[in-house]
Amino acid sequence: MNGYERIKAALEGRMPDRRPVMLHNFLHAAELAGINMKQYRESPELAARSLIESVERYGLDGVLFDVDTALLASAIGVKTDYPDDEPARTHEPLLENLADVDSLQQVDISKSVRVQHALETVRILKNHFKGEVYVRGNCDQSPFSLATMVRTPANFMMDLMLDEENSVKLLRYTTGITKQMIGLMAEAGADMLSNGDSPAGPDMISPQMYRTFALPYEKIVSDYSHACGKPYLLHICGNTDLILEEMATIGLDAVELDYKTPIDRIYGVMHDTCTLFGTVDPSGVITFGSVRDVEEKTIELLRRYDGCPRLVVNAGCAIPRNAPHENVKKFVETARNWAL
Repeated sequence: MNGYERIKAALEGRMPDRRPVMLHNFLHAAELAGINMKQYRESPELAARSLIESVERYGLDGVLFDVDTALLASAIGVKTDYPDDEPARTHEPLLENLADVDSLQQVDISKSVRVQHALETVRILKNHFKGEVYVRGNCDQSPFSLATMVRTPANFMMDLMLDEENSVKLLRYTTGITKQMIGLMAEAGADMLSNGDSPAGPDMISPQMYRTFALPYEKIVSDYSHACGKPYLLHICGNTDLILEEMATIGLDAVELDYKTPIDRIYGVMHDTCTLFGTVDPSGVITFGSVRDVEEKTIELLRRYDGCPRLVVNAGCAIPRNAPHENVKKFVETARNWAL
């Protein structure tokens, strides 16, 4: 099997010849390629080159294109900072007053230079790997997360409690934006699509609020990805223990979850129907742990999924720029050498 075939098998519930590995490592890849975040986000050629070099250096089965958490927000006009050495970040609300939600303009995000850079990077990756390596195109933020950027997280949390009607209007608006990106990334040729929705996790809102204000829109986006003919993955940071059963109802092909969610719970709820991408701690283990720590935590994950095909070994979130090469190498080698 090649890398594409291994990950496709894992997503379909078929046992691959060995555990596939796809890293959430755009920051680390840029560092090893000697480029900063400004160069990465402004040059599709440099971004693609850094990711290609990482795949070749570590022998990865898949590649994840990601850039930051402000791609869609910036495309619809949210004020965004662009540090040279860090990912872009939003810092002011686009909508000062939720009551003005109807004034939000419909935006064709394909006109955004940043969106076009993202799509071109994926096209370069697809053309380079020619079906040998699985390409995941991250489509930035899910509707709930994007809404927190339109209003700022603190404001939107208050909105949900004080003005449900207009909060739902905003979520419908952001759902349309997220769906646009799903469609564009599908057209660019990504093998798999994904979004992040970390503000919707239990670290930020209650499970009841998740069921009411996040899950329905996550499902709309997941269904739309399937309508575009693409498998779909949802990423939520933090401990998702309290919402795992709800996430399992969305119809996701995969989840990317981090170390804070107990692996036994993930396995118990999802191993029959949903493929796990994760869950080794990218900071405490991969970046600041020893080589032995990396090996031990990776083996814990591999042992739990013994006999189950639905695992793609990954960190639970983005691997920092300063993660030691030796640790990343051990992470990949441990998974690759694990006997199925």
